[in-house]
Amino acid sequence: MEDKNLMEDILLLEKGVCDLFMHGAIESSTDNVHQAFKTALNDALNMQDTVYDKMAAKGWYPTEQAEQTKINSVKERFSAQGA
Repeated sequence: MEDKNLMEDILLLEKGVCDLFMHGAIESSTDNVHQAFKTALNDALNMQDTVYDKMAAKGWYPTEQAEQTKINSVKERFSAQGA
C-alpha cells in the first residue's frame, strides 16, 4: 500500500476514534468514566494532529486559503444573529 493511502486510512480511523471518545465522554454516567474518555479523546486528538501535520508537510492534505470577503461575510452573519 502506498504511504499516502496508509496515512489517509490512519487519519480517517483517528477521526472515527475521536468521535467515539467524544460521545463516550458526553454520555458518561460517572466522573471516572468521563475522565477516562476525556483523556483518551485528548490522546487521540494529539495523534490525529500529528498524522495531519505529517500529511500536510508532504503535500498530501492540501488546504486552500479562504477569501477574506467570505470570512467577513460569515462573521457579519453570525454577529448579526447574536445581536
